[in-house]
Amino acid sequence: MKPQNHNHITQALLLAGLLSAASHSWAAQVPEGTILADKQELVRNNGSEPATLDPHKVESDVEGNIIRDIFDGLVAVRADGSIEPRLAEKWEEKDNTVWTFHLRPGITWSDGTAITAQDVVWSWQRLVDPKTVSPYASYPGNMHIVNAADIALGKKSPDALGVKALDDQTLQVTLSQPNAAFLSMLDHYVMVPVDPVLVQRFGDKWTQPQHIVTSGAYKPTQWVVNERIVAERNPKYWDNAHTVINKVTYLPISSEAADVNRYKAGEIDIAYTVPINQFAQLKKTMGSELDVSPQLATYYYQFNTTKAPFNDARVRRALNMALDKDIIADKVLGQGQRPAWLISQPEIGGVSLKKPDYASWPRDKRIAEAKKLLAEAGFGENHPLSFNLLYNTSESHQRIAIAASSMWKKNLGVEVKLQNQEWKTMLDSMHTGNFDVVRYAWIADYDDVSTFLNNFRTGDSENTSKYSNTTFDQMLVDAAKATDVAKRGEYYQKAEDILAQDVPAIPVYHYVRTHLVKPWVGGFTPDKLGFYYTKDMFIKKH
Repeated sequence: MKPQNHNHITQALLLAGLLSAASHSWAAQVPEGTILADKQELVRNNGSEPATLDPHKVESDVEGNIIRDIFDGLVAVRADGSIEPRLAEKWEEKDNTVWTFHLRPGITWSDGTAITAQDVVWSWQRLVDPKTVSPYASYPGNMHIVNAADIALGKKSPDALGVKALDDQTLQVTLSQPNAAFLSMLDHYVMVPVDPVLVQRFGDKWTQPQHIVTSGAYKPTQWVVNERIVAERNPKYWDNAHTVINKVTYLPISSEAADVNRYKAGEIDIAYTVPINQFAQLKKTMGSELDVSPQLATYYYQFNTTKAPFNDARVRRALNMALDKDIIADKVLGQGQRPAWLISQPEIGGVSLKKPDYASWPRDKRIAEAKKLLAEAGFGENHPLSFNLLYNTSESHQRIAIAASSMWKKNLGVEVKLQNQEWKTMLDSMHTGNFDVVRYAWIADYDDVSTFLNNFRTGDSENTSKYSNTTFDQMLVDAAKATDVAKRGEYYQKAEDILAQDVPAIPVYHYVRTHLVKPWVGGFTPDKLGFYYTKDMFIKKH
């Protein structure tokens, strides 16, 4: 999942017996003796205006933060990596390819109408249908649901998807091959069911507060564009008895400085992130309110590989080699981020991956090799490389872009023009190929290398770099079939080695997530994706 701002994992490797944490305890856990405030209302900054709240049209944490509060999926992943029943009460499987889910008796949408297995079938068909144009259309195919990949490519009808309702409360899912990550991949906000009647009745307007019905702990009741979204407790929610917060307000403040200022003024309970240039001071003055959490996420600069000169891997590799990532991680950021030479992560899903050899070279040797590669591609002092670097509006992204462009200028004589766009505009630029190089990032959707590498698979709906390498694609196919974790790791290493040479994107750093949280907010526990759920929190008397 791409993050909007500063920072989007779950995989239970069931076949290998390995379980990975990705989501904390569901529902608020109020410690004994805690005195709760009479007013259980929360204000959290969400970093930007959501593009939509339609789960099948979204692709970032901006939307995901809210969707996870207002919709439930079939299952969730607990802190210990085990799978927790949500809308599905229980399930069984045959040969790890045929999965049968039994919905909870009596579950309803927020308007009191029944949630059925047919709703799930319709929703997943809509997700993969090319007419929906979902950025996550490839996701069910990556789960290996029968015919999902062909449907997303327009080769088969959506009703051919390997999902069927045996009756109102029973759903059967058929996979084309065993997938160790299947159950945990279900814990993703694009896999939640939506109400078919509502979507068909109101079209694109079904997510407006006056129309929307939800399955989660909250329901939007107000949406003032570029100002706030308000959601209130859903009394029809199947687990409403364990919800404490009655109302949550999401603010779309993209300015990190404004976010912190409004937090200090008492207008916000949870700040979306902490500005780089204020981090050290805030750590000294408000350390008890500063939360720094590790996150399986990578920040990178993605190339438009169909556009000259970035259709030449030598140019892309040269820019990767000439970027001093240690300075960016340690000096420009300095919050605990790690320099990145892998698109995925050094440690993920029980696998350890090695960075490319050139990552360990002395800096001078890397720069010399970068100059050589650029010269071979036709660029040098008399013909300098120039391009536009696009990022979405944010002080942090700007600081990083300035640092990167300065390094490329100093080390290679490259001329970089910085461009910034609002989040939704930048997404459109990416999907239409209207960019040279764009600031991008990925937060893992589950705890496995494939969640990162699938974005560079030929034809994937998130492959906005338009990169294609058949050997790389085959490594992902082979890794998905491997039931031995060590063997999976071998295929993933080969895939990362290919990316290190082809460089469709320059990995810059691996994330941490930073927040300011008021002392009266209880239950704030971000998972490794960076998500934290309003229904898990409570307001202490203050």
